[in-house]
Amino acid sequence: MTDERKSIGSGGKAGRGNRETSPSAAARSLAGPATARKPVVKAKPAAEPEQTPPKKATVKNAAPSSKATPPKKAAAPKVTPTSSESEDKPHLRAVTDEDAAAAAAAAAEDAASRTRTAGAAPLSAGIPIDEILVAVVQAAQRILGTDWESRIATLLATIRKRMSGDYEVDEFGFDPQITEVLIAAVEPIAEKWFRLEVRGIENIPAEGGALLVANHSGTVPIDGMITGYAVKKYAGRNLRPLGADLVFSLPFVGQVARKVGATLACTEDAERLLTTGELAGVWPEGFKGIGKPFAERYKLQRFGRGGFVSSAMRAQVPIVPVSIVGAEEIYPLVGNVPSLARLLGLPYLPITPFFPLLGPLGMIPLPSKWIIEFGEPIRTDAYDPESADDPMLLFNVTDQVRETIQQTLYGLLVDRGNAFF
Repeated sequence: MTDERKSIGSGGKAGRGNRETSPSAAARSLAGPATARKPVVKAKPAAEPEQTPPKKATVKNAAPSSKATPPKKAAAPKVTPTSSESEDKPHLRAVTDEDAAAAAAAAAEDAASRTRTAGAAPLSAGIPIDEILVAVVQAAQRILGTDWESRIATLLATIRKRMSGDYEVDEFGFDPQITEVLIAAVEPIAEKWFRLEVRGIENIPAEGGALLVANHSGTVPIDGMITGYAVKKYAGRNLRPLGADLVFSLPFVGQVARKVGATLACTEDAERLLTTGELAGVWPEGFKGIGKPFAERYKLQRFGRGGFVSSAMRAQVPIVPVSIVGAEEIYPLVGNVPSLARLLGLPYLPITPFFPLLGPLGMIPLPSKWIIEFGEPIRTDAYDPESADDPMLLFNVTDQVRETIQQTLYGLLVDRGNAFF
């Protein structure tokens, strides 16, 4: 049996073979007439997620054509980069020493201009130091006045003297240096918080003894401290208050009261102060004045039996009536607990709209507007010192002082208007 397949590829030269006898020619002769084969165009891969390549299609029995036109090769689409893509692409170039030096100089100039604009290096929180210093100086000027530097220097000098022991006190325990410190501490409260207005300061004698008699109010006796400040600030003299026994029996308050010039409200001490040329101050209403209800504000209580008039007559010094408006509103007294007050040894236990409801915050005085007027002096040198033993004369002079203060209070209330604005 003859096998025609044995002759396929047996003729011709060794190697790639010839067209007639090569295995591919024999295969084409068996497959039939030649057909035009479409060229395979490899598509350019797009920048897309990888996909499974499609299977290779097999063409069977393609219809013969008289003239096969090979398809044109598909041109890859031209992609023009957008402006954003072109901007994102970094442009790399070599940096020379001249470029680096120019960049460093520009950075140094920018930092210098920022420093000149700011004026100072900022803190870590972003607040310039010079602005903080300016704010501190402005606050000191507003609270202590334009001469705040001299005030601070005086305070430091006083502290230095106190530490060295270079200070003196009189027989009553009055310490002028402590008084200076207290006056400096009270000034912001009197001038800024209470907006104090002082009238009739010329009625206080420039020298010699005098007895200042004032109304008493305010639940807490701050009016005595503010009056002493006004006398020292505007008259240049020290006021020696005459206090009740309770003031000197308190542990800390009694010592401070002695240091600022206060003494016991007795005839002997009052006469000693007045005869030595001191300014003495007395508040005859006592605890009845500061402990009266808010509904009875600016209505004077009894002035006692005229003991202060007797001391002034014996010392032959004038009596200056003092009217104080503003103290009644700092702690409006709306209630009292007398049983607890007696247990604590106090004349009264006040209840205000804010105390004890707000605790320690309720002790902050309300910012009422104050007016202190020093009236015309009432002379006592027209009477003999022995007239101090006449009770009717003492009563008449006491009533005269009381009515003068009461009428002045009514006029000041009209002038002041609203208590807080």
